[in-house]
Parts: sequence; structure tokens; C-alpha cells
Amino acid sequence: MTIKPVKPVPAFEPPYVMAVFTSVRTTEDSGYPETLARMHEIVAANPGFLGYESARTPGGLGITVAYFRDHDSLALWRQDLEHQAAMKQGRADWYESYTLHVGTVERSHGFDRNG
Repeated sequence: MTIKPVKPVPAFEPPYVMAVFTSVRTTEDSGYPETLARMHEIVAANPGFLGYESARTPGGLGITVAYFRDHDSLALWRQDLEHQAAMKQGRADWYESYTLHVGTVERSHGFDRNG
């Protein structure tokens, strides 16, 4: 098994949009991994999708930050019918609670020792 190196999403030329999804999961996992994989496929096909970062604390708090070129690209993601169905199932089965914060990135820079 090959382990991919872990790196943050690179800095992009602002302005661009970020959607920060913070969640606490239920113990229900039925269908979640498959739906998550499908959501990754769908969002990756969005021409304005720039990338995402995701992490979960040992206590169960999950944070996913998705980056989009503009608000129209984010709206395409929000309006996708499969994504809407997944959101509905998430509220019914997979999440105890969540918040979504959307903002425009005004400044962005990065550092990569090896790049």
C-alpha cells in the first residue's frame, strides 16, 4: 500500500470562496463511505472546485474546508441533486450536528519546504 504524502491545499490567487463544514457524526455509518466517495467524484467535476482539506479530532469533531473559484461554483455544488440527497440523508442518519460557514478569501499564501 502506497501512502500519499500529506500536504495542504495550495494557496490560490484571491479572491476565492471557502466553505467550512464542521460536524459531529452519529454512530450510524451505513452507506456513508460510498456516499462520501461519490460526493468527491461529483465535486471534483465542478470546474470551479479548487480542492479540500478534512480532519477529525479524536473527540469526534470533523472539519472540512472546500475551496471554490467563486460563489457560482459553490452554488453549482450546493444545487447538485445527488449532493442535496446526501445532505438530507446526513441530517437523517449521519450527523448529530453541523455548521457551515462560507466566506471569501482575501489573502492567501503558503510555504512548502520541498516545493
